[in-house]
Amino acid sequence: MTKTEIDLGKIESEIGKTSFLNGKGLGNEVSYYVFDYDPKDEILVREYIDKLVKKDKEFGDGYKLKVYDVYDLMIDLLESEGYLEDCFEMEKNDGMNYLVESVNDLLRMNDDNNYFAEYIEKNTPEKAIVFLIGVGKIFPFVRSHKILNNLHQIFDRSPVVMFYPGKYDGQSLELFGEFKDDNYYRAFPLIK
Repeated sequence: MTKTEIDLGKIESEIGKTSFLNGKGLGNEVSYYVFDYDPKDEILVREYIDKLVKKDKEFGDGYKLKVYDVYDLMIDLLESEGYLEDCFEMEKNDGMNYLVESVNDLLRMNDDNNYFAEYIEKNTPEKAIVFLIGVGKIFPFVRSHKILNNLHQIFDRSPVVMFYPGKYDGQSLELFGEFKDDNYYRAFPLIK
């Protein structure tokens, strides 16, 4: 068994613990967690989450999973605003950096109440365990620490787990084991 398989096997018991469901973080805020894994195991992790969702299991006192794929949320917004096709042209004509900046502006990533935070706040029921997936797919458009920092500012009623294809040591995020993100101290490793 790989480390990822072993760690995936611990998730259900971990998210069912009272300390997880009612836990408070370092500054007495709702707990945020990162489940880091080897990027080569992406398909394994996706399949595990799909199976867990299909179980429709309740955890603790009636908590249910609510999964958000941040990449799909971004694509849905681009499509609904009529910008998706424009993005292909923008990349071709103006370059990837310009496209990334433009998408970040549309998502309001420099605002505490950015698109992801607003969407998750609005669409998450009470007694939910929030799983954030798609972090690898959305790179380089959005950095994971930005999602966590901004979400943390307005969303505090449910525990949040970000599934992260890379390394998280409790202080820094390293996407795919290669791209060092800004430090992030407010999340705990889900599996120690």
